Amino acid sequence: MATDFTPPKNPPSSPVAKKKIRREDALAYHSSGRKGKIEVVPTKPCATARDLALAYSPGVAEPCLEIAKDPDLSYQYTARGNLVAVVSNGTAVLGLGDIGPAAGKPVMEGKGVLFKKFADIDVFDINIDAKEIEKVCTVVKALEPTFGGINLEDIKAPECFIIESRLKKEMQIPVFHDDQHGTAIISGAALLNALELAGKKIDEVRVVVSGAGASAIACTKFYLALGVRRENVTMVDTKGVIYKGRTEGMNEWKSEFAADTKARTLAEAAKGADVLLGCSVKGMFDQAMVKSMAKDPIVFALANPDPEISYPDAKEARADVIMATGRSDYPNQVNNVLGFPYIFRGALDVRAKQITEEMKMAAARALAALAKEDVPDSVSRAYAGEKFRFGREYIIPKPLDPRVLLAVAPAVAQAAMDGGVARVKLDMGEYKDRLRKMQSRSHQVMGSIFTKAKKKLAKIVFPEGHHPKIQQAAEILREEAICEPVLLGPVDAIRRSIADQRLDDLDGVTIIDPMESPDFTKYVSRFWELRQRRGITFEEARKRMRTRNYFGSVMVKEGAVDGLVTGLTTGYAEAIRAPLEIIKTRTGRRAGGVYIVVTKHDFKFFADCTVTIDPNAEELAEIAITTSDLARYFEVTPRVAMLSYSTFGSAGGDSPRKMREATELVRQRRPDLEIDGEIQVDIATSAEVRVPEFPFSTLKEDANVFIFPNLDSANIAYQMLERVGGAEVIGPVLLGMHKPVNVLQMGCSVQAIVNLAAITALRAQGDQFLF
Repeated sequence: MATDFTPPKNPPSSPVAKKKIRREDALAYHSSGRKGKIEVVPTKPCATARDLALAYSPGVAEPCLEIAKDPDLSYQYTARGNLVAVVSNGTAVLGLGDIGPAAGKPVMEGKGVLFKKFADIDVFDINIDAKEIEKVCTVVKALEPTFGGINLEDIKAPECFIIESRLKKEMQIPVFHDDQHGTAIISGAALLNALELAGKKIDEVRVVVSGAGASAIACTKFYLALGVRRENVTMVDTKGVIYKGRTEGMNEWKSEFAADTKARTLAEAAKGADVLLGCSVKGMFDQAMVKSMAKDPIVFALANPDPEISYPDAKEARADVIMATGRSDYPNQVNNVLGFPYIFRGALDVRAKQITEEMKMAAARALAALAKEDVPDSVSRAYAGEKFRFGREYIIPKPLDPRVLLAVAPAVAQAAMDGGVARVKLDMGEYKDRLRKMQSRSHQVMGSIFTKAKKKLAKIVFPEGHHPKIQQAAEILREEAICEPVLLGPVDAIRRSIADQRLDDLDGVTIIDPMESPDFTKYVSRFWELRQRRGITFEEARKRMRTRNYFGSVMVKEGAVDGLVTGLTTGYAEAIRAPLEIIKTRTGRRAGGVYIVVTKHDFKFFADCTVTIDPNAEELAEIAITTSDLARYFEVTPRVAMLSYSTFGSAGGDSPRKMREATELVRQRRPDLEIDGEIQVDIATSAEVRVPEFPFSTLKEDANVFIFPNLDSANIAYQMLERVGGAEVIGPVLLGMHKPVNVLQMGCSVQAIVNLAAITALRAQGDQFLF
């Protein structure tokens, strides 16, 4: 770099508040709880012996044999297609230099976090103790069967150029050195938009580059690909301008950019330049340099954490400057997270053999185009309400904009398909829909329930025994010894269906056709006795007993089976009618349906979502207590929020008053419960909001049991979380019944049937807690 430049001693302080990160906070963040920042999480059930047999021996042999025949099937039977190796030897870690592979591991874990957060790509960080080019290449090449792609990271120049080039030629999966190409792609998108705003043509602008490392060279090459002319580029390193005839500190990569110029310092090169790109160190640009540039100068000061010149200093020097940095507290942040997650997402999804120049170009142009679109309020909310609109202070999208995934990944995938490096062809409409759904996740919480249900083999009757989903669930339940299913329906037809599906574990399962059962007449009489003073004649009783829901409910009532699961093919109100008439609720209790809502990190309980349309305070108190007991059974300490549109009297109305009364009733009856209300959802779920404003609240931690004022709000809430928010829901778990009964969501999955049947079987054990 030019030696005649002295950074200003007292640069003006930024008016933008800088976010201080304390050393203690950073160390605590990485060391508290589970060490580090990443973990491996199973994506398939591992709760039963059957699961383990499928995951490992003997079941795992089947996919092994298939992959042995066709190695490409590793993408179908393993996680390879969504797995990237972040590989580093720790020779150029951030601004810390050659600190070694172990010291660089926190950075590589962080890279994995960003891959997962922004594009749902799984990562193993591979930190190798090797500096020699040959050794690094040998190690990385040997990883190919495990991964769908390789992200090289923090490997110093010039070795990084040779390593990437060799691996791209020798491997059949994408190899991408993000330190080179990430900054190039993002800043390239910013350059396209900055030139448009400045009214300048890319093939006419003069570009000065401060730095000659991996990032600076890659950026320069990318700008040339975008249309900058080579004769209009001047590159400067620690020895000064790289000019034709210079020998000191040169190598083949720098020589490519040797300019025919009389300039020898950065300051001299900057005079009259249109673009000043910094991929160097703090303080390399001063205000005089910026003032010396052409009209509407473009300054990209990308050194991190401190840029070559601060945003405020550059703006003070020139009001017409279009400025970008690597910092999040200034406008126009050039952040590699806008690139690598989405570039790999698109490349992986078409099983690309490599990441081509066309794919990088597609990513840059997609980012540039997205910046011109209207920015949704959701993005503004992520940035404290700040509004964004295409212009000099918004030339590239913000890193937390979820639309980036939907813009960049399809563009990259399409470029791969067009360029002939894709192994898979995608329908882009379907692909974008898949990406939208992928942005949310849920996970399984039923392991303990399965284990407890196995302690005693309960008989559970399924009135819809004719349905293939019920039969498939019954096989799993029987094979896993979770319960003994009893299927109702036409015997011969059900046996044929079982045989057609090869459900071998249902061999010998009990199948009953109510009309042919020797107990039919007895059950008709029993039902008539129960309902004869409720307007039911004997003939009406006979007619209803032909209905399997009624027959199954009498079986439970008479002790022929231990529980009932119904509702797959009928609406909830119709499905629950027979159990309510025959099995009934426990004395002094009302029925209520609770959904267990499973999110990425925890699960919560929503009630009543299925039965009582407009519960009064007494009923709400009962619902709160029974739902809390259910939570305890799942080994969750209940913290109950009595939800309303009002918080602690902030609004009037019958509904808030009802929730306040219910809260007091619960406190009287169960003083051990942590409960508060009436309260709004945001207050109940955020201590950050609740504690400063309502320090008197009895909720010490965020709520996990939510009681709604009516059926409308409860039912809408759980369905919105499931359908829109991507949560998994288990249930509804029916509370308050005299004997074990549960009603399925109409049309639910086989796994949902298994889950609810396990809960029913557990209830049938007569455990201390009765749902």
